[in-house]
Amino acid sequence: MADTKMMNFMQHLGDLRKKITVSLIAVCVTFMIAFNYSEDILRFFMFPLRYTLDFSVRKMYMYYVYQDKLKDTKLVFLSPTEGFWMNMKISMVAALILALPVIFQQLWSFVSPGLHMKEKKYVVPFVVTATGLFLVGGAFCFFIVLPFAMGFLLTYKLGDFMMPMLSVGQYVDFCLKFVLAFGAVFELPIIIVFFTKMGFVTPKTLAKHRKYAVLIAFVVAAILTPTPDVFNQTLMAVPMIVLYEVGILMSRIFIRPVVQ
Repeated sequence: MADTKMMNFMQHLGDLRKKITVSLIAVCVTFMIAFNYSEDILRFFMFPLRYTLDFSVRKMYMYYVYQDKLKDTKLVFLSPTEGFWMNMKISMVAALILALPVIFQQLWSFVSPGLHMKEKKYVVPFVVTATGLFLVGGAFCFFIVLPFAMGFLLTYKLGDFMMPMLSVGQYVDFCLKFVLAFGAVFELPIIIVFFTKMGFVTPKTLAKHRKYAVLIAFVVAAILTPTPDVFNQTLMAVPMIVLYEVGILMSRIFIRPVVQ
């Protein structure tokens, strides 16, 4: 009996190694593509520095206003290798995002043996939904949160004796950290469905503790948002609450209720 369990464990471990290898190969291939366009990606990353998101109270809509927050200065690098590693970092993150469909497909194929036959056919919806949620979260951060954050952080109490001068490495790290964090947070519906499938929670329990989820959403938003203002925190907390409700709805649709 112990030998059988050990054999099953080793088979799962070997299968996991294969899935990780395929995912790493996909990342390596997309990295070679992304590295050739790293300079263009960096120009794209300048968007939060060059545009400010403004809100019209009268017309009730948001719009972008060109306002270069660095004015006459440019991004600088403070060590001989900083520029090189900056290109490597943005290429690696771009490669990871491009390879997400393959990574999620490998993840699904790893857990699919434990699913029912009719559940295994959801591989395409899972890959599309998981990839789409991550991209929407990253885009929401980049186009909504970061322009607000840069407008606040680079103009706060500067007076006439301070001028922002950003290191390219620190700026890219700052942006990538929050883009990846928002992308991961937007996977909340998938995580909820997974935990309900595993039997850790039920849709009824999630709905019952909704008020705690709202509180946690605002606490997480306060930690992840780069500015201390309530508006930016609300920008992240509200989508998290919506995603929580979507996760409950998806759980009720796809997960059979647990028989007590």
